[in-house]
Amino acid sequence: MIDTLVKLLGKAREPMIPGRQEKFVLVTLHRPSNVDDPVMLGQLLATLNRISESIQVVFPIHPRTRRRLEQYNLAAVGSNLLLTDPFGYLEFLWLQQHASVVVTDSGGIQEETTYLQIPCLTMRENTERPVTVEIGTNILVGGDTARLSQEVESILEGRAKKGAIPPLWDGKAGLRIARILDGLLPLQ
Repeated sequence: MIDTLVKLLGKAREPMIPGRQEKFVLVTLHRPSNVDDPVMLGQLLATLNRISESIQVVFPIHPRTRRRLEQYNLAAVGSNLLLTDPFGYLEFLWLQQHASVVVTDSGGIQEETTYLQIPCLTMRENTERPVTVEIGTNILVGGDTARLSQEVESILEGRAKKGAIPPLWDGKAGLRIARILDGLLPLQ
């Protein structure tokens, strides 16, 4: 995944989002634990509305999340919380690069933000990418919306977790794998 990110980083392009401000929080949520429970989804939306009072929130809505927002009648948001359609990878990559902080429940985004050195707050109790927490910029917030608010505030005040890019996250994993496999194949 990091190989793809490194290869495409220079091709990332700014998406057209009417009213988008220079500073923003980027949000993506789609996991059942966050969006299938109407109480949890309502708390998340209310928290994002509160956060949007101090910084714009850009929230490309995953189809699953959009269905739940409509199903639970939770589509009412403040004017500084921009709900958008999903973006392609190059546009989303640009948004990640330029976000003040990313709030997500996606494993891949945890890795990408670590590589990009962008603070990431993960709305999950655990992660299959522990290196993003141990070395990277990722903080597990779980379902604690009060902590989400506190962590965003801390980041915006300049107290973001300082992370590093893990070893071998250089965009050359595929090349290393090909060289290893090449050495294992018999000459014909």
